[in-house]
Amino acid sequence: MPCTATVPNLSAREQAHHLYEAIPPGLFRVQDENERIAWRVSPEPFALSASDADAIERLGTELLRFYRALNSLYNRSARGTAPAFIAEYLDQGKPEQVVKLARQNRFKQDVPGVIRPDLILTADGFVATELDSIPGGMGFVGAMTEAYCGLGMESFGGEDGIPAGFAAMLRNATRAERPTVAIVVSDESADYRNEMDWLASTLRQRNLADAWLRRPEELVFTEDGFFIRHDDGREARLDAIYRNFELFDLFNVPKQELMLYAARHNRVRMTPPPKATLEEKLAFALFHHHALAPLWRQELGDEPFERLQRIFPKTWVIDPRPLPPQGTIAGLEAGGAPVSDFRQLIALPKSERAYVVKPSGFSQLAWGSRGVKVGDDLTRDEWSEAIETALSSFERTPWILQRFHKGKLVRQRYLDRDRDEIREYEGRVRLCPYYFVTGEQSVQLGGVLATIAPADKRLIHGMSDAVMTSTIRTA
Repeated sequence: MPCTATVPNLSAREQAHHLYEAIPPGLFRVQDENERIAWRVSPEPFALSASDADAIERLGTELLRFYRALNSLYNRSARGTAPAFIAEYLDQGKPEQVVKLARQNRFKQDVPGVIRPDLILTADGFVATELDSIPGGMGFVGAMTEAYCGLGMESFGGEDGIPAGFAAMLRNATRAERPTVAIVVSDESADYRNEMDWLASTLRQRNLADAWLRRPEELVFTEDGFFIRHDDGREARLDAIYRNFELFDLFNVPKQELMLYAARHNRVRMTPPPKATLEEKLAFALFHHHALAPLWRQELGDEPFERLQRIFPKTWVIDPRPLPPQGTIAGLEAGGAPVSDFRQLIALPKSERAYVVKPSGFSQLAWGSRGVKVGDDLTRDEWSEAIETALSSFERTPWILQRFHKGKLVRQRYLDRDRDEIREYEGRVRLCPYYFVTGEQSVQLGGVLATIAPADKRLIHGMSDAVMTSTIRTA
C-alpha cells in the first residue's frame, strides 16, 4: 500500500528524532537499556539509483528460479541423473535424519517462502554474498518503513510491504485466505523473537492472517493436527508453521519430531521446508562449477544464468581431498599459478588475499557473520589457521572460499544523539531485499533493508555505529 501520510515541515534533525521515537523499542536487543534502537538512525530512507532499483525488483524472480533449479539438480543427483557430487556436497556433514528430510516426497518440490540475499553495493551494481531463507530483520524493516511513511516518505514495498508480502506467501503455501499460523522461534534464535512478535501482531491487526508467536514447546499436537492454545483456553488449528529455527539446531528444538510428523502427513504446512540442502552457501560453488554450467543453463534459461553469473561471486568448496598430479582447482590461482591444494593460498601476501573463508551451513558459525574470515584482514598466522580450520572441518561442516568484493563508498547522514545534530560519514552498503514467494514463478518484494557501515569496517552487519534504514528508488 503506497504511503498516504502528509509530509510534515520538519528539519532533518526533527525527522530523525521522530523516527527514533516512532520505531517500536525492543525489536532487537540493545546493549544500553536506555536506548530504543541499537543502530544509528537516518533522517530518510537510503536512495538507490533507478538502474539498481530495477535490478533488485527483477532479482527476486531469478532467485526463486535459482532455488528451484538447485532443488531440481539435488533431486536429480540423488537419484543418479545428474553428477553425484552435487548431492554429496550438499549432504556433507549432515546426520542421516536431516538428509532423509530433504528427500522426503512430501517436501521434495518445496522451496523457501522467503528469500533474502545479502547484496554488496559496488561501483558496477551489486554482488550477492549469500542467500538466507530464514532471515532476521523482517519486523525491523517493516516497522521502520511504517515509521518513515508517517513522515510521508516512501520505501520499497509501501507502508505494509513486509506484512502484506508475508501474508501473501502464507496464502500461497496454505491455500487459505486468512491462514492461522504459528511463527515458531527457538531459543537459539531468541534474538529475533521480538521482531517476529511485531510481525505476528501486525498481521492480526491488519486482518491479513491469524498469526501468533510461539515457542516450540507451546504448540499442541493431536492426531488431527497442530494447535495453538490462547490465554482464555481456546484452541486454534494451525494451517502453517513458520520455522524460525535453524536445522543444525533441530535436535535441540522441543516437539520437532511432532512438527515434522505433522508436516510429512500434510496436517500442517511447514515453511521454509526442512531442507538443509537449500541452506548451504556452497550452492554458489556448484553454480560456478564449469561441469555444471550446461545443467544450470537448462534449468534457468540463458539470460537469468548470465545475470546470476555476474551477481554470484566466484566460490569454491574447501575440499581437502587430494587431486591427481595433473589436477588443478578450476579458476583459482595463487601468485599467477594454478592451485591444486588450498594450502598453496597460505603463502599469498595480504594484497592477493581478496577472499572470504566461511562455513557453508549446518553450523552455529554459519549465520550472523560468526564464522566469516576476510583474508586481507588477517595476519599470516590467522590466515593459515583459517585455511587449516576449513580443511579439517570438511567432514563435519564444509567451508567455502569466496571472492571478496569491496563495496563502493557512499555518504550517509545520521542523527548523533549525543550531540543532538545530523552528521555524515563515509560508508559501504549492504542491501537486503525481502522477497516473498507468491506462486510457482512469482515473488513479491516486501521491502529492502540497507545497512551502511563505516568505511573502515571489513564486514557490513548491524553494528552500533552503522545506519540501518529502509530503501527507496531515487526520484
